[in-house]
Amino acid sequence: MARVISLINLKGGVAKTTTTVALAETLAAHFGKRILVVDLDPQTNATVMLIGETRWKAINKKGRTLATLFKDALEPQNGSFDIDKSLRSKVSDVQGAEKVDLLPSSLDLIDVQDRLASAPTGQFYAVTPIDLLRLAVKSKLDDYDLVLVDCPPNLGIITLNGLRISEGYIIPTVPDVLSTYGIPQIIKRVSSFSREIAEDVEPLGIVITKYQENSTTHKNVSKNLRNDGDPPVFQTVIRQANQIAAAAEFHSSRRTLKQKYGYGDLAERYIDLAKELLDKLDIDT
Repeated sequence: MARVISLINLKGGVAKTTTTVALAETLAAHFGKRILVVDLDPQTNATVMLIGETRWKAINKKGRTLATLFKDALEPQNGSFDIDKSLRSKVSDVQGAEKVDLLPSSLDLIDVQDRLASAPTGQFYAVTPIDLLRLAVKSKLDDYDLVLVDCPPNLGIITLNGLRISEGYIIPTVPDVLSTYGIPQIIKRVSSFSREIAEDVEPLGIVITKYQENSTTHKNVSKNLRNDGDPPVFQTVIRQANQIAAAAEFHSSRRTLKQKYGYGDLAERYIDLAKELLDKLDIDT
């Protein structure tokens, strides 16, 4: 069964989605792993990054996104979510990353997420709102080595659905005050949630993103995060680069990891980060 990891930060603009997709494509292209990306973020950035806006609009119109799963919980009589029809296969535009699949998101999740607390719990209270994703994907987990869940920038029910199927989580963050401010809240809330469901959901670590070597703030905040040590900080640092920002643009033609994420050490840093993750999970590289 797949190892499931969520990526979360309460602050937007910290390269959470880029880190999710880059890890997925690197793990597939460089390490040969079978990867599923679960896009729970209503902004749909991971989805558009992987399949493009045109293709996303087509499947969204047909209701073949995770929004339908959660809508069904609010209106059980519909029951229209079909995971086989929603699952997108071989979505990456990176050479060698053909083993990346996607469960796409939808802007409709914005309207759905606030209503989920009142979702029916099923006969004998067998289904709670935080179990919807787990029940939907459990039959597919054997098909993958790793599942990466791109969570919304909040700790609401949709995020809890992602954490519910995860054994651990990663916090990508820019090393500045505003981006790191919510990290203690994430740790505390997930720890409480973990106790509530009686399953371990461990912080695997913080990934420093958009790092600027010439920024005193970045240097000081990074140092403080490492000195604190709880949660630990990945050794690999993803530096600020225009090429990485441009990687979010979907290409219909194949390209290499270096063509997508940058030459020099840029793509290599994602390889190093992916190896660190595999080592933490004790998965063969």
